[in-house]
Formats: sequence, C-alpha cells, structure tokens
Amino acid sequence: MNKKDNFVKGLIKENPLFVSLLGMCPSLAVTTSLENAIGMTLGVFFVLVLSNLIISLIMNNKKLAELVKPVRIPVYIVVIATLVTIVEMVMHAYLPSLYFSLGVFIPLIVVNCIILGRAEAFASENKPVDSLIDGAGMALGYGAAIMLISIFREFLGKGTLTIWGDLQINLAFIFNFLKIEPIAMFVQPVGAFLTFGLILAAITAISNNYQNKLAKEVKNNG
Repeated sequence: MNKKDNFVKGLIKENPLFVSLLGMCPSLAVTTSLENAIGMTLGVFFVLVLSNLIISLIMNNKKLAELVKPVRIPVYIVVIATLVTIVEMVMHAYLPSLYFSLGVFIPLIVVNCIILGRAEAFASENKPVDSLIDGAGMALGYGAAIMLISIFREFLGKGTLTIWGDLQINLAFIFNFLKIEPIAMFVQPVGAFLTFGLILAAITAISNNYQNKLAKEVKNNG
C-alpha cells in the first residue's frame, strides 16, 4: 500500500465510524453542535496521530519491543492516556466553553476503540511515517463523519450551525419559509441514533449501487 492509499483509506474505504462502526457512543453524544464535533476532531487527531507515531517508534526498536510485547496493551494505554491528559489540560486552559461542553467525553478518548485499535492493528507493525499517515487519515475520516452527523442534527434540531464560539450560521429562514419549527428531537439522544442510521443507510445504498455498476461493467467487458 502506498502512502496515498494509506491516508485515503481512513476517509472512505475504512472510515472508522461509517464502515468499522467504532467509537459510536462518544460520537453520537458530542454531535449536538458542529463546534463540539470540530473540537472532538482536533482532540482525536492529536491523540491518534501522536500515539500511532510513538507506539510505532517503540515497536520498531528491537530492545524496546522485546520489553514491551508482553505488556503492550497497558503500555499503549499509558501513551494514549498521557496524550489525552495534554488535550484535556489545554482545552481546560484555553477553550473552557468547549471543555465543559464535551465534558467526560474528553478523558474517554483514552478508551476510544479507534485509537487503541490502530495502535494494535497498524502502528505496532508498521514504520513510524506510515503509522503517522494512517493516524492522520483515520482521524480525519472520523472527524468528517462526526461533523456530518452534527451538521444534520444541529440544523434540523436548532436551525443553526455553530462553527466556533460566536461564529454561527442562522438557517432559521429555511424553517420560516417552510412554515415549520426545528425538530428538537434531533439534538436529543434519539435524534443521534436516527441521524446516524439515515446517513449509514444512504452510504450503504450508494456503495451497493456503485458495486453493482462495477459488477455489470466487468460482466459486459468479460
């Protein structure tokens, strides 16, 4: 696999949320606004990229790898927890509103199965540069997924899109034109599962249609 394919796979083919269905609970919990999704994306990107890099550096060193292999999972968790603590402290100090909005889901990044999964499945067996690229692709794929969910949820539930702080796009005129009110259900837990299910169904339908077209082309050419 070349570096481009390594990066792109996390965005589409092996998207952590829409394909592998990993990290669903925190993803659905924080997507009540686009700002929350952007903040979580930044945190996950920092942790996933650096944890992949550090773990790959450790496992590519023969002496360290011999020491770490028997207790590799606890070692991975210590690395990830250290990076998450840095993210939590930085957010608390410089982005307090985002910190309190994300709440317990910041420290829960430590047990996010996407991060631990990439450490075990990829970073521990590949070179540092490839592991860094893998982490960046997976983090951006995850971020794109939760931002897409949050856009639908906030728009349908509140009629707004909160990009960052006071930077907000008011789309209430669409509801006024249609003479309806925003559907508050979409910013509640049930709305998260409904939105996720609808997006997943749309992606599956598009993917199946694409696969069917490819099969027909192969059959016609054959």
